[in-house]
Amino acid sequence: MTPIVVSVELDASPADVWRDLEQIEHHVEWMADAKEIRFVTEQTRGVGTRFRCRTGIGPITVDDEMEVVSWEPERRMGVRHSGVVTGTGSFELQPLDDGHRTSMTWSEQLDFPWYFGGSLGERIGGQQVMRQIWRRNLGRFKRHVERAR
Repeated sequence: MTPIVVSVELDASPADVWRDLEQIEHHVEWMADAKEIRFVTEQTRGVGTRFRCRTGIGPITVDDEMEVVSWEPERRMGVRHSGVVTGTGSFELQPLDDGHRTSMTWSEQLDFPWYFGGSLGERIGGQQVMRQIWRRNLGRFKRHVERAR
């Protein structure tokens, strides 16, 4: 699959953004498609953290299995998807304006099983739908972070 990349600029420092982003259990508060997160490991932060995220788009719901594979505080969090949907994803933070603002980029490269339309479904419209959802999610995250400041 072609990578899907969305970005947003936040009126908050990378440290402020990271404080909210690192709390994986709270991602359901700003990700409209994420319904529930359950940790599979004792740890809830850092490389090696594993969790299941119940994700739903329209009538389709899956338990997405993920493992944190990169963890650079205030810079990057990366995951590997290994359930029904496979692939990789990451959030990257870039300081702007001497660190007073942050650019946040969310990128995913996912493969879907044939019964979700596989690569054909992705080409027909899956990418556009996911890009729209993730853009809205980043808007919700931005409002959440900026309100907390």
